[in-house]
Amino acid sequence: MTAVDVRPLDGVGAEIHGVDIARGLSNTEFDAIHKAFSDHGLIFFRDQSISEQDHINLARKFGEIDINRFFAAHPDYPEIAMVSKDVDQKDNIGGGWHTDHSYDQDPAMGSILVARELPQTGGDTMFASMYAAYDGLSDGFKKMLGSLSAVHSAAHIFGTAPDTHYNQTDAAALDHESKNDGRIQNADVADAMPEVIHPVIVTHPLSGKKALYVNPAFTVRFEGWTEEESRPLMQQLFAQCARPEYTHRFVWKPGSIAFWDNRATWHWALNDYNGQRRVMHRITVQGCPLT
Repeated sequence: MTAVDVRPLDGVGAEIHGVDIARGLSNTEFDAIHKAFSDHGLIFFRDQSISEQDHINLARKFGEIDINRFFAAHPDYPEIAMVSKDVDQKDNIGGGWHTDHSYDQDPAMGSILVARELPQTGGDTMFASMYAAYDGLSDGFKKMLGSLSAVHSAAHIFGTAPDTHYNQTDAAALDHESKNDGRIQNADVADAMPEVIHPVIVTHPLSGKKALYVNPAFTVRFEGWTEEESRPLMQQLFAQCARPEYTHRFVWKPGSIAFWDNRATWHWALNDYNGQRRVMHRITVQGCPLT
């Protein structure tokens, strides 16, 4: 059996070689992959050929599956969320820096994204390390941020209001009474979700390392502050997290898989392939409260 080959990448993440996920992972292989995921917060696989059931089986090795409330589901596998853009659509899903599910009381552990149909050009994904973003702060700034928590919300992204993010794109349902129209669905569910509060600096539950836990999509203000008061410091933190030296641009190829830890990374799906089709399958793994 070939040993698992873990190759760290510039900025953030590591590529895993020497495994065949469709064949099934041995305990030794899984342990090596789990350690790489813990160490780097982001791992990639190349040249894999996995079925939808293989995808589900891989996710379940890491935890219970968190079925996404807002993405259209695979018609045959409800555990799989469809992340797609067709040739006649201009807006993608996941454009802009964010981390998935920070709007949940128990944010998702991670997401496993499998390339199914790729454009001839474009469609890369950017990733950023929240470990590196934290480590790059001064001791005084870390101490100050350690006393802060932040408010996270889904309503302004997925909700029914005309000015929510996806209502300004062609990804949302045209008719909010329909549960099945559009690549983004169930806007009324987002409206009903309460805001949640997480620490600005978290101790990662898997690695034990410190990480910044704010993001431009779902973090709306600091707890006890107004949005206006929060904006300057938020923007400073967002700029810190997106520093080029903390990022990696992943170029998708047939057979590529990405698995990122939502507590340790940001990501951004680039929308630079208009007129081409891109279809990805995503499964999200449940997480735990953050402290």
